[in-house]
Amino acid sequence: MRKLGASFFLIFSFNSFCEVHSGSFAEEDNFSQKTIDLMTPSFPFLLLMCLFSLIACAPVEGDPEKEAYRGSGSVTQGLASVVLNNLYDCSNGRRAPIGNITARDGQKWLVPSEVNYTNDWFPLASDLYNPCTGVMFASAEEALAALDGSDIIDIDADGEIITGFIFADNYFELFINGNPVGKDNVPFTQFNSDLVRFKVNRPFTIAMKLVDWEENSGLGSELNQGFLHHAGDGGMVAVFQNANGDIIATTGSDWKAQTYYIAPVKDLNCLTEQEGIRASTSCDTEGSDDGASYFAVHWPLPLGWNGVDFDDSEWPYATTYSNATIGVDNKQAYTRFTDIFDNSTQDASFIWSTNVILDNEVLVRYTVQ
Repeated sequence: MRKLGASFFLIFSFNSFCEVHSGSFAEEDNFSQKTIDLMTPSFPFLLLMCLFSLIACAPVEGDPEKEAYRGSGSVTQGLASVVLNNLYDCSNGRRAPIGNITARDGQKWLVPSEVNYTNDWFPLASDLYNPCTGVMFASAEEALAALDGSDIIDIDADGEIITGFIFADNYFELFINGNPVGKDNVPFTQFNSDLVRFKVNRPFTIAMKLVDWEENSGLGSELNQGFLHHAGDGGMVAVFQNANGDIIATTGSDWKAQTYYIAPVKDLNCLTEQEGIRASTSCDTEGSDDGASYFAVHWPLPLGWNGVDFDDSEWPYATTYSNATIGVDNKQAYTRFTDIFDNSTQDASFIWSTNVILDNEVLVRYTVQ
């Protein structure tokens, strides 16, 4: 449609030219006997007009404007090939697939993330509330009383025991000073909450990989709200207590957060990068029934991102979100433990990157003094 004006003018001129110079044609009853006088002076101009009109009207594949991208990420388009149909079986839970997709630049990506869920060396967190296993404690005190001490991860032998309470939508992997301490028990749904315990000296660095899972691999979407492709949302809240039960850290705007996988993206021009922020806040998040043409943008995780010495100074600060925005007021995995997460004096905030809907893989960091 962008070429319509020029094309219309050329076609109109061509038709008019033919009508005005109709004398250059020999009219016969039999079409096969029609001839054009090749010697007429106007014939070369007529031929040029015809060719130019055909070129101007030629169809354009795709929409170059929507496919344009000038950022630092690696771009994929369409569905990924599913390499694992379901990472975890849970009654009334969503399927949690792992996919593989090749980007325009030739890089291959596991989506929604390369996780350690099936790796035995990475410990599982303890259940706080988990409908998938049927372990659903009524309070944090009850959950802690059920532990026998074998769950405690030793980082420093002479350290103090720290307890962390975590609700993640959907999945997390927690590192302390670069050491794996606990991973979420449920990759997707049903919604659950977890607790971890570890022995460490202060200061210590918390680093977490957060993943908003997807049913449509490579497209960051799920069947929801009446659409086959609905972009789900993320969000994570955590509270850390010392051995006396005092809160020593909560998630908030003083944490650092960077995104590494954005999808679905309908128009690559909606993405911006400025001052370390990979922003997708201007992108369309409306659902649809056809995501075949949607894009995704990926970045490789930096080496040593979960370690003490990693420099996160260029990462943006985390964005905070209300309980209502994340939608936890009807989820018992959260509401049973509001005395922890919504403590009257030290209320923890849900955090994510700048877009809790489209940003699907986010790394966060914070140092506890």
